[in-house]
Amino acid sequence: MTTSYTALADFGRALLKRPTLSEGLPMISEYAKQVSGAERCSIFIYNPKIQMLWTTLADGIEKIMVHQDDGIVGSTFKEGKPILVNNPYEDARFLHTIDNKTGFVTKNIASIPIFDSNRRIIGVFQLLNKPEDFSSEDTKFMIFFAHYISGYIELAMLYDDQGTLLSKGIE
Repeated sequence: MTTSYTALADFGRALLKRPTLSEGLPMISEYAKQVSGAERCSIFIYNPKIQMLWTTLADGIEKIMVHQDDGIVGSTFKEGKPILVNNPYEDARFLHTIDNKTGFVTKNIASIPIFDSNRRIIGVFQLLNKPEDFSSEDTKFMIFFAHYISGYIELAMLYDDQGTLLSKGIE
């Protein structure tokens, strides 16, 4: 168990050397996929001005923008709690259009809110396509990991060159 804590501490130190979201989000995604065994990771950032969740990092596809009320990501945002969906095509909240557009087939989803230091939701962290279905143990890890990365994301959003990455997300 000490090895996992050491690996997480090493990850955290390396992440802090990447002050912008464009530098840090790919690292967060790769680490989360390695630890969870998921095929993809998406990190959605919330833009309150337009009430959209967006990601410039969605493993292998272009930027995704979703209204705060839409999809499993929107439900996670609204409810402020983790959502596991192990058969998304049978879930009415699932946005089939994203899979249709990208050709990706989503088999399962773990979706976790990311809170800032004031307990406001600033984003949603999703893992897709774990070989086995997502479990309550995955949820526990993802909640911990979302807390672990939340401070970094909050600071990177402030640091990020007067919001240039955010403005790219809303064009």
